[in-house]
Amino acid sequence: MADLTDEQWARLAPSIPVVPRRPDGNGRARVDDRAILNGILWVLRSGARWKDLPERYPPYQTCHRRFQAWIDQGVFERMAQTLAGVLQEQGRIDRAEAFIDGSFVEAKNGAATSGGARMAPARP
Repeated sequence: MADLTDEQWARLAPSIPVVPRRPDGNGRARVDDRAILNGILWVLRSGARWKDLPERYPPYQTCHRRFQAWIDQGVFERMAQTLAGVLQEQGRIDRAEAFIDGSFVEAKNGAATSGGARMAPARP
């Protein structure tokens, strides 16, 4: 899986809020937003656990923490709007007729028994 190109990063970077350094200069240096976003996208594309994030990305804890903060701050919504605008500029969608949505449902007590369906045994 490839990381963001310079062109893709240039389009998405303005969606991320700038966090100023502490006035006293103390504290850890902030991990690069582009590296964090690449790590987040790796997890989202792969479906892997945060713990399985490859070492070429920042620590998974940092990526996950930033992911949660960016969700709360509306960063991903702004990115989706930006990308939808690009597609509209290219004539690939009409934003008046499109929507972006996502649903995540937790399987209570295990998905294998929900709804009366049974999962087939895994093949060796």
